Amino acid sequence: MKRFALNITIMFYVFALSFDVKANELIVDYKSFYSHARKINNDEMNALQFAFGFININSKKLCSIESARISTEKQQLPLEVSKENRFTIPVERALRLADAKVVLSLTEAVNICDMSVQLETKPEFLKIKYSAQELETLFTQYEAFFDDMGGFLSFMMPSVKGLNIYFKDQNLVKDLEHGLRVENGVLLVQQSQFVSLASIELPNKPVRITAHTVK
Repeated sequence: MKRFALNITIMFYVFALSFDVKANELIVDYKSFYSHARKINNDEMNALQFAFGFININSKKLCSIESARISTEKQQLPLEVSKENRFTIPVERALRLADAKVVLSLTEAVNICDMSVQLETKPEFLKIKYSAQELETLFTQYEAFFDDMGGFLSFMMPSVKGLNIYFKDQNLVKDLEHGLRVENGVLLVQQSQFVSLASIELPNKPVRITAHTVK
């Protein structure tokens, strides 16, 4: 039976999974995703989402997901898989009560693909132009997440220092206003820079925004 190892670079997090393996098909209890995703399903973190995927333990790249769906006795709900081979789940208590399963079909052998969880900004909050206030709002939500996660162990958690803005072109290098620079497809905006920005216009729409953290 496969053992899951959580691959996550943005936080220390324990992810308890119940699963079954059939050839290249992976069946995971929906409640394993729900119990964690619901923690950011609130107004305080309404711009954030968990994106799930699987890291190939050999290549360190995301395993290819051919299809993903939520399965119950009464219905089959397809899940959209991104070009980066990640997916999100709807946070619905009814699916948890229905003992739903998340069924995944992988291209690679299941026993070389380990769970990867990414905390990122929801697609509807991705755009070309941001005001300083909008960046501060995103920053504050990431900060709230890490504060909630830390609790009495906050000294062990990384600190949020800014935002990483990722573009589709991973080779993109471009100078922007206010001394900002895109390097290898990533723009880092430190919190200390927010105050000097009335607004920021990006070269194109980013594919995701994550927290820039320091341990």
